[in-house]
Amino acid sequence: MSGIRVLAPGLQTTVQDLGRFHFAHHGVSASGAADALALRAANLLVGNAENAAALEMTLSGATLRFEERSVVALTGSDFGAGLPLWEAIEIAAGETVACGATRSGARCYLAVRGGIEVALVMGSASVHVMTGVGGRPLRKGDMLAIGQAAVRRARRVPAADVPVAGAAPLRVTAGPQADWFGDELYRSLYTVSEESNRMGLRLRGTAITAAHAGHMLTEGVPLGAIQAPPDGQPIILFVEHQTTGGYPKPANVISADFWRLGQLRPRDEVRFELVPLDRALELLQAQERWLYGLL
Repeated sequence: MSGIRVLAPGLQTTVQDLGRFHFAHHGVSASGAADALALRAANLLVGNAENAAALEMTLSGATLRFEERSVVALTGSDFGAGLPLWEAIEIAAGETVACGATRSGARCYLAVRGGIEVALVMGSASVHVMTGVGGRPLRKGDMLAIGQAAVRRARRVPAADVPVAGAAPLRVTAGPQADWFGDELYRSLYTVSEESNRMGLRLRGTAITAAHAGHMLTEGVPLGAIQAPPDGQPIILFVEHQTTGGYPKPANVISADFWRLGQLRPRDEVRFELVPLDRALELLQAQERWLYGLL
């Protein structure tokens, strides 16, 4: 059988696209790639539609044998595969790609020209890890079929000016309950807790306390919302977040920095910077211009 054979799955390797939308009223969050920018870029580099299903590897990558000639791109963090990142590369039939432990951020993406072909659940190939919707993480011996998602030629040159998270603060806009809080969130250094997962990034550091004690009425919550639970230790809602919540939200990570959330590892340090909405929009527009420059 042609396709991609999983020789070793790594710590948590899943099939992801950009997620399943329009189901929040049923309590189903979008899920999808934790670093959607890296997934979109990988797909564009190999000539796929940007929402094609690809592999997301977390902290430690998979070992894969390609049973047919393929064109692939690795983006995101450096997992020591011995292949160039942010570049379309040809893989010969029978060749093995071995990704090891991360050397930089949390996640690496592997897109193959044609995409990973899996059954769609609610319109998406994404695996929702916390619930099992859409499947499960890869296991040794799995065989992945290559689909027909290619829509243009693969890019002939590597991507330039690729995004690097660095130590810059996460940029946020004011949340719906921002006036309940002081400026502790912006004066403090936080550490990503080992308890973090795809549902939420739990931070440890200076407690942020709301002027109004107790819980508020439950309301809808978006990706990137920063919640302040009773202990005051912030939680950043991540790609598998619950769709409603009753904790106040002093801030929300801007869309242009969502990809940086996907590259945070346990024990990484985090600071926050408040920016106005018009600046958040400018940053997103600049990011989109870079991305579509890969066409």
